[in-house]
Amino acid sequence: MAGLALIFSARGPNLVYVEHPLLRRQAIEERAYQVNIAATCLERSTLVVLPTGMGKTVIAALVVAETLKRKGGRVLFLAPTKPLVEQHAAYLRDVLLAGEVASFTGEKPPEDREYEWRTSKVVCSTPQVIENDLRYERISLEDVPLIVFDEAHRAVGDYAYVDVARAFRERGDGLALGITASPGSQVEKILEVCGNLGITGVEIRTEYDPDVTPYVHGTEVERIPVEVTEETTRMRDLFRAALDEQIASLRNLGYLQDAPRPSTKDILAAGRQIRAELDSGRKSGPTFRAATVQALAMKINHAIELVETQGLETLKNYVGRMKGEGGSRADRAFRAHTKIAEALAMAASADKEHPKVRRALWAVREQFIKKADSRVILFTHYRDMATVMERELAKLPGIRPARFVGQASRAGDEGLTQKEQGDILDKFRAGEVNVIVATSVAEEGLDIPQVDLVVFYEPVPSEIRTIQRRGRTGRRYEGRVAVLVTKDTRDEAYMYSARRKERKMHAELDRLRRELKQKIFVGLPGGETFVTAKPEERIASLRGAEARRDKVPVKPRPTVQSELPDS
Repeated sequence: MAGLALIFSARGPNLVYVEHPLLRRQAIEERAYQVNIAATCLERSTLVVLPTGMGKTVIAALVVAETLKRKGGRVLFLAPTKPLVEQHAAYLRDVLLAGEVASFTGEKPPEDREYEWRTSKVVCSTPQVIENDLRYERISLEDVPLIVFDEAHRAVGDYAYVDVARAFRERGDGLALGITASPGSQVEKILEVCGNLGITGVEIRTEYDPDVTPYVHGTEVERIPVEVTEETTRMRDLFRAALDEQIASLRNLGYLQDAPRPSTKDILAAGRQIRAELDSGRKSGPTFRAATVQALAMKINHAIELVETQGLETLKNYVGRMKGEGGSRADRAFRAHTKIAEALAMAASADKEHPKVRRALWAVREQFIKKADSRVILFTHYRDMATVMERELAKLPGIRPARFVGQASRAGDEGLTQKEQGDILDKFRAGEVNVIVATSVAEEGLDIPQVDLVVFYEPVPSEIRTIQRRGRTGRRYEGRVAVLVTKDTRDEAYMYSARRKERKMHAELDRLRRELKQKIFVGLPGGETFVTAKPEERIASLRGAEARRDKVPVKPRPTVQSELPDS
């Protein structure tokens, strides 16, 4: 491959491995699209967009090895979370023969980081740590020829990636490599990421590209509709009536005038407007009153979501925490409201959980009946629901679940330390745990092995999170995804929102690839490329691409949609 000093050597009838003086033998299986992309990344700062599970970190390792061979110095590999930092450091230690690989997080003392910076060839770190070390001149980027930005779609606004990339550009002509599976559905955001990281080339692949499709395995997506019970409907109606009262109050106070049917987004916007008025000094009785009403509306809105799409135990826990927090005005108003009190009394006397729980349990149980040595991940948005599902799954024969949440703790709910997270993943790989019940912490980047089934306890409205959840299966062989959708609730709205955004994202990626051909280096499947602009013109052309875009058709995803009958 042009620009990449690699040798390919067959090891057995079907396996070919990448050989390189700074890579361990037989550490990386050769895939043509990965090598093609790595070769272009060595020539210019590049954003690589690949589906989850298609080896973005492998491409980064190839680029790191060749950069160190050519230029020496040290490479900086940034990732947004501590677990990702440790994961990347462990992987690079396994595959590289370049020297010490250090991992930096805020838990490591500054003097230790300063020493390890001088003695390491690769430093994996969260960006906030590097930002601080640069500010206090504990480190310098002068001898850094390459920075890798994992989950590069985060490089917007005031995120630390932006400041680190700016400092890197100021020091010279080093390469930036951004890697992501989910850049978003808006062209403007993709262009902003490229501009913020100093990126002048893009390499985009989708599941449909000819050099990627041989490695993409089918994923069956199964939508499981769930009917709410009559009791749940009555509770929801009481909460909705209470919410309608707060909406009417906000309107009387001068807010939500342009929202005939206010959504959560509208209520949040009203809250921002009220806080801005309070911060500006325009404090008055009506404004203070509006702040309490808006806070109460958000609490009721959240209670509606819990009773509709989560379960009664999560609702009870939510109200319990409200009592234990000492109580704001909105908390007291919530508990004192007659309709809310009636709904909570119904929840307290109910003898059945949300029907989603039973359907989720059956989806997992069915998978293990089909394949006893399965691995399953069940995603849920709320920690309380993760606790419920772990407990209920543990009652099923042959199921060994583990709850997998983030590190933050709150009253009555301890987070997992980084070591505890790692131990759970190790047990999952070894089969000691065969079901992980996870919150969003398991969506992004963690080295979780191929799973047979991914269950969404609820749809999520983000196309990025949907792709990341679904990408946990279908990596090495065909996989399944089951999405629980409560009928006539925001579950349906979230599902359709994510689907629409994902289709748009794929269309935007195709559009971006076509538009940039005339102004920027664009890699195409099979190693073909277009480049017609000078390097200094490329970032400027990225920012202007949106104004020239054309409409393109939306491609259907290569999945199977089916529904289970209600029962």
